[in-house]
Amino acid sequence: MADNTADTVKKTVDTATDTVKKTVETATATVKATAEKAQATFQANAEQAQAAGAKALREVADKSAAGLTELNVQGKQNLEAVVASAAAAQKGVEALSAQTVAFTKKSWEDGVAAAQSMSQARSIQELLELQATWAKSATEAYLAEVTKATDVLTASVKDSFKPINERVTASVEKFQAAR
Repeated sequence: MADNTADTVKKTVDTATDTVKKTVETATATVKATAEKAQATFQANAEQAQAAGAKALREVADKSAAGLTELNVQGKQNLEAVVASAAAAQKGVEALSAQTVAFTKKSWEDGVAAAQSMSQARSIQELLELQATWAKSATEAYLAEVTKATDVLTASVKDSFKPINERVTASVEKFQAAR
């Protein structure tokens, strides 16, 4: 009976040892599989995060480049508007200067002619009439010249501001559209 008990204890210990061994092997395999699965999931998530980050960075870089390109285009157009405005202003100044020179020359010639005419007057009455006629015509010519100069100046200012106004309008429309 002692042999039977020893055999039974030995079998029970062997069975328990095999069970523990199998349980440890199963647990080890499960832990290993879970760890491998977790590592694969982590790796996949890391790759997705890296890809998403790279995509976002690329999109930001593309938008920044597009924004800088648009800013460059706007700057060029603004500079062109300023140059066109300056050219229109210069043209207006040239027209006004030419008009002033022509008026001054004609006024001088008219004044010389009036002085010659007045110098040939035969009486004080005739001299006063010639002087009054010349003063009236000189005043009328001056007022007409001021009106013409005002028209030229107004047109010049309008032409000078036109390119800048167009750029301001275009910029406002672009900014409102971007909202």
